[in-house]
Amino acid sequence: MTTIELGQFGENIAERYLIEKGYRILDRNFRFKKGEIDIIAEDNNDLVLIEVKTRQTAELGEPWRAVTRAKQRQIIYIANNYIQSRQISKNSRFDIVSIVANSYRTSVEHIIDAFNP
Repeated sequence: MTTIELGQFGENIAERYLIEKGYRILDRNFRFKKGEIDIIAEDNNDLVLIEVKTRQTAELGEPWRAVTRAKQRQIIYIANNYIQSRQISKNSRFDIVSIVANSYRTSVEHIIDAFNP
């Protein structure tokens, strides 16, 4: 499986997981300039901007650890564009869905309010 295929696979798992938890998916792979937000959803009255990280192993650390401060800043920048361009006035938060998926197991860790602007 290529890195792109693994990423898409993980995003599909994350989307199903979030829907089962009662989230309403608004958008996927929202792109602005050179960046992207994987999933944008609503959870009750909150707008949730979600980064999905998928790995085949956690040997080098859990996937969520790859969401560095630089990556967070990029996501926040893209989120501001999304919110302003759609004139959204809801509370918003940033979540991470961390997935380890291989032939032995698939584990999903959802970190709510993982970082702040």
